[in-house]
Amino acid sequence: MSCDPNWHEVPLYDVCESIMDCVNKTAPSVDYATPYKMIRTTNVRDGWVSLDQVKFVDKETYDKWIRRQKPQKGDVILTREAPLGEVGMLRSDERVFLGQRLVSYRANPEKLDNRFLLYAFQGYHLQTQIKALGSGSTVEHMRVPDAKKLRISLPTLSTQRQIASILSAYDDLIENNTRRIEILEEMARRLYEEWFIYFRFPGHEGMSFKESELGKIPEGWEVRRLDEVVTLNPKTKVLKEGEKWFVPMGALSESGMAVGPLEKKTGNSGAKFQNGDTLVARITPCLENGKTGFVDFLPEEQATACGSTEFIVMRSVRLCPEMTYLLARSDRFRDVAIKSMSGATGRQRVRVESLIELPVVQPDDATLNAFQNFVAPCFKQIRKLSKKNTNLRAQRDLLLPKLVSGETDVSDITMPDRKEVEAA
Repeated sequence: MSCDPNWHEVPLYDVCESIMDCVNKTAPSVDYATPYKMIRTTNVRDGWVSLDQVKFVDKETYDKWIRRQKPQKGDVILTREAPLGEVGMLRSDERVFLGQRLVSYRANPEKLDNRFLLYAFQGYHLQTQIKALGSGSTVEHMRVPDAKKLRISLPTLSTQRQIASILSAYDDLIENNTRRIEILEEMARRLYEEWFIYFRFPGHEGMSFKESELGKIPEGWEVRRLDEVVTLNPKTKVLKEGEKWFVPMGALSESGMAVGPLEKKTGNSGAKFQNGDTLVARITPCLENGKTGFVDFLPEEQATACGSTEFIVMRSVRLCPEMTYLLARSDRFRDVAIKSMSGATGRQRVRVESLIELPVVQPDDATLNAFQNFVAPCFKQIRKLSKKNTNLRAQRDLLLPKLVSGETDVSDITMPDRKEVEAA
């Protein structure tokens, strides 16, 4: 807590219009998309509420679950359990409602800036209280009454807004880069589909087609087994001594190719890989959620790395690295992988041998080279933007605890320069 006399500590219920918990039961979901989305604890991470991987409900269920309060843009959402203490803000007007183990805080704008509240929840003062209130022998959780008793250290409203504006500037840059990454990856995936699933590549109109087990494919192309065009779990030597990069399961994204954050570890256990390889999560529910990554982060002085034992490593032999990654992201590959899973319920794994005979189209060299020339720059730009986001997060995370505690005077901090970030 700040020693500045302009800061004071108050209970959150004194500066919030409402503090509302979820309906204490699970809403019945439907297996098709609707406008009505349920936020779960898995959707709340690192200051954001992601509306990817949500569950959908019908309008009747939605109306029942918002009868106490309808969530709105700007509400701050806190997880009470699994995990405890994650926080995010609703940043859109989509029709959502709280799933179990979530609490919503709606700031009183005359007393509390909602963005400052978001960042304060990520600071030491509130996180310490949350952890202290957590209980449970197996799963840490916080009771709803305790969620309403949390106390926040506040400066004047104008200072709150200044602090929130600085930290939000970093988040805005990160969000902008993230959108650009999503667009670039979507472009690459669409190009893969057009060229190698629908065979609508440049010049296809003048080509002859022939029958194959995948239907009609262009003359000069072949259908091969997966193990003829890709090596699965190739043997890879790593440094025997010292620390090396390690990729945990959590470093793989459900929606994109970027891998991180990484760890440093000693030892040589787990999957081994090098730049240009694709990593596929082989265990449930990670596979179903789409966890797949593209390795392009290793420096020349450390050409290989290790990762989770639950990765399948795919290395291009007759394709190109980018096409191998996009193949692993394709619906057909994932359907075959999921159907091959075996083991105890909840911990099923892909049987790698079941993937070996998956038929894969092998384009002629000219088409493959043309495809790589299109998509490789997209992959490089994604990596560049991902690195910028890593740096921006590090800068924001360094500033956040100092600003929300009053340790650093906000007048001493300048806003991040967008032009400098873009040039970095």
